[in-house]
Amino acid sequence: MGKPVERIAALARATYGVIAWLAFLAVALPLVALVAILPGERRRRAATRQAARLVLSLMASRPRVDGLQHLPAAPCIVVANHASYLDGMVLTAALPPRFGFVIKREMTRVPLAHFMLRRLGSQFVERFDTRRGAADARRILALAESRHSLAFFPEGTFRPEPGLRRFQSGAFAAAVRGDLPVVPVVIRGTRHMLAAGQLLPRPGRLEVIVKPAVRHNGEDDAVEALRVACRARILEDLAEPDLALHRP
Repeated sequence: MGKPVERIAALARATYGVIAWLAFLAVALPLVALVAILPGERRRRAATRQAARLVLSLMASRPRVDGLQHLPAAPCIVVANHASYLDGMVLTAALPPRFGFVIKREMTRVPLAHFMLRRLGSQFVERFDTRRGAADARRILALAESRHSLAFFPEGTFRPEPGLRRFQSGAFAAAVRGDLPVVPVVIRGTRHMLAAGQLLPRPGRLEVIVKPAVRHNGEDDAVEALRVACRARILEDLAEPDLALHRP
């Protein structure tokens, strides 16, 4: 009995994964055309938000969102844990369309994704070229100083193993430069649905928890204080280990 049941379960998972990808393509391809012609970043972001919600609904995985009342109406910085390629879509579905995402520059090598993200006002950051990375960082700081709302995944990347990796300081430096509050956000369930190296999504429950904003008080180590405080708030609800504890 064991092997037939396992085969049926594997077939069901594969079927779900294929249907999930077809649902994504069915929504994403028309969205590219719509984003190409829609005027204004706000309209393009609103259309993308609705598309993200539709895809997740078709996957029977529209996230439960708690704590949106903690999101300030004024400009702010959002920082979230990063576990999967699904995280960007989940955060897009959950947040209002005023946020520009800060994304690793490697995404510019994917033509359609680069076009879409650029039209949505996303900002690309170089992680490996020091000179170019510094120029990108200055641009992000200037945006924060002009009080743009930005969303970061401060871990910078993700791996298959559960756990919260060390946070880079860029989001928190931007918050201090722009005098903006930082809102920690917990994304749960995406690693199970589509882990690093996994080709087909599998069914799962998604949850987004928006935590109360953290503000700096002008201390000398404001960037580090924000970084530590936001990691701690995310770890409270993440239900994954703190990988930074095991790094030198």
